[in-house]
Amino acid sequence: MADQLDAIDRKILMELQSDASQSLDEIAKKVGASKTPVWNRIRKFRDSGLIKANTAILDPEKLGLEACFFVLVRTSEHEKEWQDKFLKVLMDRPEVLEAHRLAGDIDYILKVRVQNAKAYDAFYQAMIDDVRIFNVTALLSMEEIKATTVLSI
Repeated sequence: MADQLDAIDRKILMELQSDASQSLDEIAKKVGASKTPVWNRIRKFRDSGLIKANTAILDPEKLGLEACFFVLVRTSEHEKEWQDKFLKVLMDRPEVLEAHRLAGDIDYILKVRVQNAKAYDAFYQAMIDDVRIFNVTALLSMEEIKATTVLSI
């Protein structure tokens, strides 16, 4: 779909990524188009699934979620039954913000947000109670240097 986007499409999408709460009038003015065609393009993006959701980005530290861990998971289990159970555990845990299956020595990487190390330990204990894991390595992020949801288009 990226090859079908024109310059106006890209401007609209960049505006929505930077602040989706802008009015249609504001977006139209910034991209140099009238309101109705901008609305039609946005509707097309939503209908096609290019725009997945409109959401608010919260500050985790202001909510007391000060610890960010990257959790490296290695497993000796590769059967569908184990995978289904593991994925269900991940989906059911609100602490898991992201989960990726990897190529290489590490099978999965998780981004986990919790209050502190004690809360991470509770998460870890619950996770290994629910599913067998060969090896887990947790890395505490000392400082978030860059975090964005804006895609380069």
